[in-house]
Amino acid sequence: MQGTVDGFTYGLVTPVAAFLMAALGAALGLRCTTRSLHATRSCRVGWLALGSLSIGSGVWTMHFVAMTGFTVQETPISYDKPLTFAGLAVAVVMIGIGIFIVGYRGATRMALITGGTITGLGIASMHYLGMAGMRMAARFAYDTPLVVLSVLIAGCAATGALWAAVTLRGALSGLGASVLMAVAVTGMHYTGMAALDVHLHLPPTLPSDLSAVLPGDRPAEMIGPMLVGPGCFLLLAAVVLLFDPGAVTGEPGKAPRPRDHGDHPVPQARRRLRNDPHARDRRPRSTAREGAGRARYR
Repeated sequence: MQGTVDGFTYGLVTPVAAFLMAALGAALGLRCTTRSLHATRSCRVGWLALGSLSIGSGVWTMHFVAMTGFTVQETPISYDKPLTFAGLAVAVVMIGIGIFIVGYRGATRMALITGGTITGLGIASMHYLGMAGMRMAARFAYDTPLVVLSVLIAGCAATGALWAAVTLRGALSGLGASVLMAVAVTGMHYTGMAALDVHLHLPPTLPSDLSAVLPGDRPAEMIGPMLVGPGCFLLLAAVVLLFDPGAVTGEPGKAPRPRDHGDHPVPQARRRLRNDPHARDRRPRSTAREGAGRARYR
């Protein structure tokens, strides 16, 4: 028996909220990636690690915000904690590999393709690992072409977002890169959900306590612990960028201009030579020769 799947139980509320979470994580993570290009080698690792945590946390949070609107009419849904949190680890590690490649290699074609592909695979792996952690009295079947399309969407959009983050400058370009990354995440998610078919195998009579049928934690029990960790990472990235002088433009803080201590020393020396007739004889030999050469060809 095929289950009746609804991915938009609460209408547009969950897709919009999920998109905003993905955009927030992408904005913080890509800005950290951009800042790493202007940081010293010792600080670059910290910026890239913070960017990986931000994007991975945003992607993971986006997935479960969107999944709150996913229901199967004939059966309740629960989640397996180890697989669920393993998805977060996979997302952070794989996205981190892609970001580190771009952060250390720069905006070269090979670095962007490699880093974007790995980042896209990390997003897709997190999604399908999270789906594997779902527990219900049913089995999943996927439409292979749509699954491949979801992975391509994630890889292509992630590559474009990384290119924009390390190539373009300014607040608008950073916003555009964040939106592009959010499109990659949400587009991959809902394309992957469209590829899903749920085949039920419920017993004829369900017990009153469904926990005997479905082991694991209900979404209502997990939503709080799920958001604490990623929320802390996003807050940390926001605070760090808030106190960074180049948080908006992506440029390093400009060093203060040196104080003006008067005229340049060379014009001062020339004026002394003109005003003091005896100073000409006290000049270094190389300076005297230079002056003689200028006089010869005048």
